Amino acid sequence: MLKEIRCRRTDKFSTEHAIPAHMSKQLIFPFAAIAGQNDMKTALLLNVIDPGIGGVLIKGEKGTAKSTAVRSLAQVLPETDRIAGCVYRCDPRPGKGKCPSCAASDEYVSERSPMRVVELPLSATEDRIAGTLDIEHVLKTGKKKFESGVLAQANGNLLYVDEVNLLEDHIVDLLLDTAAMGVNYVEREGVSFEHPSRFILVGSMNPEEGDIRPQLLDRFGLCVEIKGEKDLSMRSEIVARRLEFDADPEGFTGSYGKETQEIRERIIRAKDILSGAAVDRGLIDIASRVSWYFNMEGHRADITMVRAAMANAAMDNRDIANKNDIAAVAPMVLSHRVKKRPFEESSFDVEELRSCLQDL
Repeated sequence: MLKEIRCRRTDKFSTEHAIPAHMSKQLIFPFAAIAGQNDMKTALLLNVIDPGIGGVLIKGEKGTAKSTAVRSLAQVLPETDRIAGCVYRCDPRPGKGKCPSCAASDEYVSERSPMRVVELPLSATEDRIAGTLDIEHVLKTGKKKFESGVLAQANGNLLYVDEVNLLEDHIVDLLLDTAAMGVNYVEREGVSFEHPSRFILVGSMNPEEGDIRPQLLDRFGLCVEIKGEKDLSMRSEIVARRLEFDADPEGFTGSYGKETQEIRERIIRAKDILSGAAVDRGLIDIASRVSWYFNMEGHRADITMVRAAMANAAMDNRDIANKNDIAAVAPMVLSHRVKKRPFEESSFDVEELRSCLQDL
């Protein structure tokens, strides 16, 4: 029997408000007010437009606004459709996967709610992240009782892991596997439970504190390396904005309300463009040529490059991506996948990329 979906929409966001209501208790430095660090901001927005890109790893020295940018991204995240009352925020659309409770229901109410930034504590255990099954309850009642974890909260949201390089490898494996499959599967003593867990994984790290395994690096769709601004006027502007925010958080945040709303509307428009855009074979050929030129292993880089290029075009209000979009996103896609040569600080050469694209 077809399931009936009754939609209930919340009021539209007013441009008079600088931030969503769910963030009003604690003001965060506005995403729109972050000066510089364009690669980082672009990589984050591309993943919001197309979560299928596979997340982003932000590498940079301390004090470069990594955490500030990710946390403030919540101000511009769009609303999404969710099944009302579901602990796992199941997507009501067909084929998106649902928890056992929603899958067993003949009808449910759909509501719109804003995406959130869910943070993973560095000290979190595997049970805290994946959730746990109450085996004693199962044995006594014959019914499954699942205590949800961070991966349940992250479904339909952005999951942020600060200092991801300091996490245990098996925890990072768990996060990346779940992000790739879109399902969190837990098994204890022969009893299993699964629920949807589709999220945008964002990690940040300071390379001075240690790196992460190359196999894990490859699983992040994009990677950006950021440094402190060297331009004197830009450094001065960054300091001035921060001090102004500290002196009057509400007033400063309100002054960027219009820009915040414009970024949110740009994301919504880009997602709408992308939903109707067709993949151009010529774009695929260009992406494959670039990956071949830089000796990429497998095809993950090719696929990610095409998706990121299309999202970049959509963000620019275009439904057709071209080689300029490939040029814009290729460094983010390839920089962490290119094998480093001995004693090289950076293994990706932008000039080589330009040479590769010149004759295409």
